[in-house]
Amino acid sequence: MSTALRLTEQLIARASVTPTDGGCQALIADRLRAVGFECHSLMSGPDSFRVTNLWAIKRGSAAQPKLLAFAGHTDVVPTGPLNAWHSEPFVPTHKDGKLYGRGAADMKTSLAAMVVAIEEFVLAHEKHAHSLAVMFTSDEEGPALDGTIKLCEWLTAQGEKLDYCIVGEPTSVNTLGDMIKNGRRGTLSGKLKVMGVQGHIAYPHLAKNPIHLAMPALTELTTTRWDQGNAHFQPTSWQMSNIHGGTGAGNVIPGEVVIDFNFRFSTQSTADSLKTRLHAVLEKHQLDAEVVWTLGGEPFITDVGSLSAAVTKAIHDETGVKTELSTTGGTSDGRFIAKICPQVLEFGPLNASIHKIDEHVAVASIEPLKNIYRRTLEALLT
Repeated sequence: MSTALRLTEQLIARASVTPTDGGCQALIADRLRAVGFECHSLMSGPDSFRVTNLWAIKRGSAAQPKLLAFAGHTDVVPTGPLNAWHSEPFVPTHKDGKLYGRGAADMKTSLAAMVVAIEEFVLAHEKHAHSLAVMFTSDEEGPALDGTIKLCEWLTAQGEKLDYCIVGEPTSVNTLGDMIKNGRRGTLSGKLKVMGVQGHIAYPHLAKNPIHLAMPALTELTTTRWDQGNAHFQPTSWQMSNIHGGTGAGNVIPGEVVIDFNFRFSTQSTADSLKTRLHAVLEKHQLDAEVVWTLGGEPFITDVGSLSAAVTKAIHDETGVKTELSTTGGTSDGRFIAKICPQVLEFGPLNASIHKIDEHVAVASIEPLKNIYRRTLEALLT
């Protein structure tokens, strides 16, 4: 059994549903200290939602060393119904060349591969020129208010400047290394409440049905072309996720309807411009309405540069795969790191089973993933 596979199993065996870390970071910190890292455990959040964050660093020998950080999360999403799994979610299980367990793909395999890549690199390059760090959190799958964003604030206060960051999100689609994320769209959510007047359904002239009133505006919002996108991003999209209206009775016109929606937006739009345009539609249709907004993250993009070149070459040298740069998919903690680091990429194993019942990773992909991370360190830090 390879060292990276064994560590992956050890991490999976630690139940760590957000915000619980389950001892994952302590295990990782012990290994990093053994190869010369200075480790800091930073707790954040209220007692009811206590988040564990790890910052560990080993300084380079250069007079002005650059700094590369691996980033990731030790927390996982809930398992879902246990009887739907073919094995216990927190018991690492092998079957048909796959390793099963919650977090196998998202993202304990990446964490293990990063740690072992670091160990191998440091042992081979004891006096490496540039600095190396890890930043891991137990609050990525949840609200993400006390995780990486707090680490970034702490690093800024400490005067630490990152030059490169690799986030271990599962980005591969069909084969290991076929896709790297070099950016992500922004996410802007809203809760729209349209007010009417409640009444008896048999006397509609004595009521105002907010569901009916909202329909023309919702139709316009769904058909609006918010922007055209650009070379890096798909066009901005607006999607409704929930509609809540009615009292539960079949003979009552409700007094309000609430619509949950989300923008996934490109760099061609801003959160403020999208808010302004949506409110203009509501005003156009003369709705008595209010919106509560939540900005989940701004879009970010890392142009082709030394980090993407190093990771792309490492993938090709290790696997022969020609990788693709992409900004598709959901959000990640890269949105926070990009504010303090000029080059941020995401790269990890296949994402087909993430958040699903029987989440798994191909065992044969673990060693190549670790080698790709190590090759990248060799290219940028020696």
